[in-house]
Amino acid sequence: MQTRIRAAVLCGCAVAGSGLADTVVVNDQVQVRESSVTLPRRGLTMDEVEKRFGAPVTRHPAVGGASPQQPPITRWDYNGFAVVFEHDRVVDSVATSGAPASPPAAVAAVASSS
Repeated sequence: MQTRIRAAVLCGCAVAGSGLADTVVVNDQVQVRESSVTLPRRGLTMDEVEKRFGAPVTRHPAVGGASPQQPPITRWDYNGFAVVFEHDRVVDSVATSGAPASPPAAVAAVASSS
């Protein structure tokens, strides 16, 4: 379980690149392009994110939380970005293509293997 959480967070961080960039796959290669999407910054609470950006399109249930070593990780999807929370604080925000975000293929593969 902890490996899945770490994989999800690491893939999210790797895909994010920069708060001002979108990732694009062209000919099976990931490329980064500039983006004007305003993203929630690290450390904001869930309440602060919802007040500033409105209700998310999708709220995914928390994963983990069984022990202090495995804090609950929650993802909210918005049109244009996804926000990852640990407990109730933002740990990462990722610009997406505009549709609600889906997990990167590596995360989906890890989740389906268990």
